Amino acid sequence: MSSTVGTAPSRPVDSLEGRRGMRMSDFVVREAVLPSLHAATKEEAIREMVASLRAAGHIKASEEESIVKAILKREQLATTGIGRGVAIPHTKHEGVDRLVGTIALSEAGVPFDSLDSQPVHIFVLLISPQDRPMEHLRALDNVATHLRDDLFCRFLRQAKTREAIWELLQEVDQTVRR
Repeated sequence: MSSTVGTAPSRPVDSLEGRRGMRMSDFVVREAVLPSLHAATKEEAIREMVASLRAAGHIKASEEESIVKAILKREQLATTGIGRGVAIPHTKHEGVDRLVGTIALSEAGVPFDSLDSQPVHIFVLLISPQDRPMEHLRALDNVATHLRDDLFCRFLRQAKTREAIWELLQEVDQTVRR
């Protein structure tokens, strides 16, 4: 028995083991994926992605504006443009009963107040229920892990169709479930 105070439990509840079980295809809505984002501003990009989730039937029309405002409010705290052409706008909202997300690509890039001041080409938007903060954090960690992979980002930016993006997600998901 160890006398070390603060030692991690032998089976972590929400560590790497937990992430292995979460796949991007578990929360990215295939029908909401946008291979060609038309937006020219941060707000337009967020609105377009939220609208794609509504059109796919994963958020109610009556909640759309409230969700957009929640994401924009989150952006005021600190940008989710993490650099290298990537942004992960997200929020927790009572308007969803499960974690949902979408991926959007912008060939031209969108000014997003990113940490490196560069335009964003790859967006992954996440909306989770307010009562599941750990699931929200696991999804953010999952997305950030994949988006740090230069090869994955390169292939993602080259994808021109929803199907090509989905196939890439399925491929990366296979590496998650070892």
